[in-house]
Amino acid sequence: MYIIRISDSFSSAHSLRGYEGRCENLHGHNWKVELELHYKALNRLGISMDFRDAKKALRAVLAHYDHTNLNTLPEFETQNPSAENIARTTHERLIARLSETPEGAPEKIRVFVWESEGSCCGYED
Repeated sequence: MYIIRISDSFSSAHSLRGYEGRCENLHGHNWKVELELHYKALNRLGISMDFRDAKKALRAVLAHYDHTNLNTLPEFETQNPSAENIARTTHERLIARLSETPEGAPEKIRVFVWESEGSCCGYED
């Protein structure tokens, strides 16, 4: 299996509804997102996916979250915009976007969302 990994970031605010503590208040993060794409085969050029195309897809998905209050986005109206839910919704959006690339959807996608330097969670299908 061939694995490529890229990362990007975005800034946004959120609050965790029902959380008993400071995170229930509106606060912000500079989120880092890592993306792993797993491919079984290489294309005719000997690459699994062009880094440029992978970065473009990730950047487009993260633009949806950048400089927003995540709680106001439709996907977070009824669920908290936790790092876990951000990882899952990013994963879902990436599947759709990567399916449109020449290489097609990878065998597996893993998304890791860092809300701080020492705190991260991941999602894969």
